[in-house]
Amino acid sequence: MPVMFCRLRTHQWCFILFNVILFHALLFGADFVEEYFLHALPYVDMKVLEIKDKARKLNMDPVRSNLSKYYILSPSEVCKGKNIFLLSLIFSSSGNGTRRDLIRRTWGNVTSVGGHPILTLFALGMPVLVTTQQEIDKESHKNNDIIEGLFLDSAENETLKIITMTQWAVTFCPNALFILKVDEEMFVNLPSLVDYLLNLKEHLEDVYVGRVIHQDSPNRDPNSQEFVPLSEYPEKYYPDYCSGEAFIMSQDVARMIYVVFKEVTMMVPADVFVGICAKSIGLIPIHSSRFSGKRHIRYNRCCYKFIFTSSETTDAEMPLAWKEINNGKECTLFETYYGLISCKLLTYLDSFKRFHMGTIKNNAMYFGD
Repeated sequence: MPVMFCRLRTHQWCFILFNVILFHALLFGADFVEEYFLHALPYVDMKVLEIKDKARKLNMDPVRSNLSKYYILSPSEVCKGKNIFLLSLIFSSSGNGTRRDLIRRTWGNVTSVGGHPILTLFALGMPVLVTTQQEIDKESHKNNDIIEGLFLDSAENETLKIITMTQWAVTFCPNALFILKVDEEMFVNLPSLVDYLLNLKEHLEDVYVGRVIHQDSPNRDPNSQEFVPLSEYPEKYYPDYCSGEAFIMSQDVARMIYVVFKEVTMMVPADVFVGICAKSIGLIPIHSSRFSGKRHIRYNRCCYKFIFTSSETTDAEMPLAWKEINNGKECTLFETYYGLISCKLLTYLDSFKRFHMGTIKNNAMYFGD
């Protein structure tokens, strides 16, 4: 067999090489295309310069002096006198204290990476039940890491939640260089993420980075809960925006978005809302395929040491993944390569299975009618 392998002719070697290249192009090509072709330089005009100037001169004293008008719970002193590199705001459901405790024991327990301070807080709205509020009060007293806005915690108020938490960040943590907005169902590799931020070419400003959604169309179905009327958003496509499961803004971007948010319709999805605000300040989102978006990445230790996030991580998966990627054992180049191929292929298969099962379910409902 080794003799036959060595005697392969030139055209046979070319055929093998072509298939290897094709395999990698199909597997990683989309990521590379997105990474390099979804980038563009931000545009600057007089309006953008005026917004930048307003953002630099923001006076947040009215919010500080009327805290109860906006927040039920606020650890307002937690950033005072500290130079925070990354502020992680975890958007959590009010009744999901178990998940918050799990995050506190795993990736949310990181307070520094390479000497760069990290602060992790939970962003909540008001619960429906009084008993749930009492539990949140106890949790907040114990951990001092909960920001609770004065609005009902619901899917309809997700945009209001982003506005309220951005307001908190620029008011009480203006010294945080970066702000991570992340949903509670996500697994986050903070060491990898911090290393990425330290190597950004944008030099700590004008940063709005995540998994970029390109040419997404508004929902025009009047029977849908996500219906967006033409009167609210007349364009065919939304501007490019970062998928809402996890994205990062630099402090200056958060301040500029706070300046312009009143000019943007709230009738669009929350992540789109941020993207429209970003467009209005002349900002183009930066794409990184290491953000998973809505996808759950099948677990592989070396894959998880490379990526930034994975969605829909179960309570059982999270502590295992966190323990293994922080056991001090580094991955070789080959192990990383194999891990990325493995988790990417398995993730694609999972997506295909979900799509196939969804099609079968829809067909069954159709024939049932």
